[in-house]
Amino acid sequence: MRIVLCYPVEPHHIAQIQVVAPHAELVDAGQERVAAELPAADIFCGHPKVPVPWEAVVACGRLRWIQSSAAGLDHCLVPVVVGSDIIVTSASGVLADQVAEHGLGLAIACTRRLPLFMTQQQRQEFVRRPTRDLTDATVGIVGLGGVGRRLVEVLAPFRVRILATDYFPVRKPAAVERLGGPETLPSVLEEADILFLCAPLTPETRGMIDAAAIARMKRGAILVNMARGRLVDENALVDALESGHLDSAAVDVTPVEPPPPDSRLWRAPRLLITPHVAGQSARRIDAMTDFFCDNLRRYLAGGSLRNLVDKRLGFPEPDGFPEPPNAEAHHGTP
Repeated sequence: MRIVLCYPVEPHHIAQIQVVAPHAELVDAGQERVAAELPAADIFCGHPKVPVPWEAVVACGRLRWIQSSAAGLDHCLVPVVVGSDIIVTSASGVLADQVAEHGLGLAIACTRRLPLFMTQQQRQEFVRRPTRDLTDATVGIVGLGGVGRRLVEVLAPFRVRILATDYFPVRKPAAVERLGGPETLPSVLEEADILFLCAPLTPETRGMIDAAAIARMKRGAILVNMARGRLVDENALVDALESGHLDSAAVDVTPVEPPPPDSRLWRAPRLLITPHVAGQSARRIDAMTDFFCDNLRRYLAGGSLRNLVDKRLGFPEPDGFPEPPNAEAHHGTP
């Protein structure tokens, strides 16, 4: 068995994986060699940021399982993989704490006008400006997966009213007032003071927040995107900020990363951009390796995998998100 890795592991992570699969050949391919190594892999764990010849990989007929080291799957869920019998699992929820914290930080930065006050500080201005409250606001969450559910827990102490949508509107958290399917998005847009995007990027969600969707939002609403940049129509967002229809917005992701120099995002008023760092953590690689090792044990034992992805939909099944340590999972049989 040959396991190819493409995430920034260190020797002790490789040793940890080797304990689970002592007879496997482990290849730390990195971004430089992943395209060349994948055709000879039985198992792949990682997130390639370089072009991968997926047609050739599938044609070799050797790869049996892809464990993404990211929640997003647009790097591997290409048509040839979707149409194959390769199992795909995601890292949804592995970094939910960090992404939810970042989302909360972005929202508070908007409501408390922190970018404006930081600019004033640089100008040596000490001027009070109006601020907004997160407490008691109506919050909309689009996508109640691992990150969305953790975001609910992080927001609950602020006494917010939470409305959410998800492809599988099941297991409604107690702190959520209303959870509906994708068809309920228009009503969430109309009621939310702050809208958080936590949905995966799929053909159905690409561009879901377009000019028509933004027009449905309250005048003065705030948009926070920690998911994927292509969920939002970039020009529609900038138009809404320039017109004042949206109070402000904060994004950790953009349609093109980084945005090109001529992107309107750089000049949009009241827009806070962070460089796709929501999932950063000193514990990121440890957490990912722990998760992969747990799933690898399950795979080798012929058991159920966590975060098993429905490849037609592009994300895990409803019960597929990581549980607290030592909790049991049942997410489908490979």
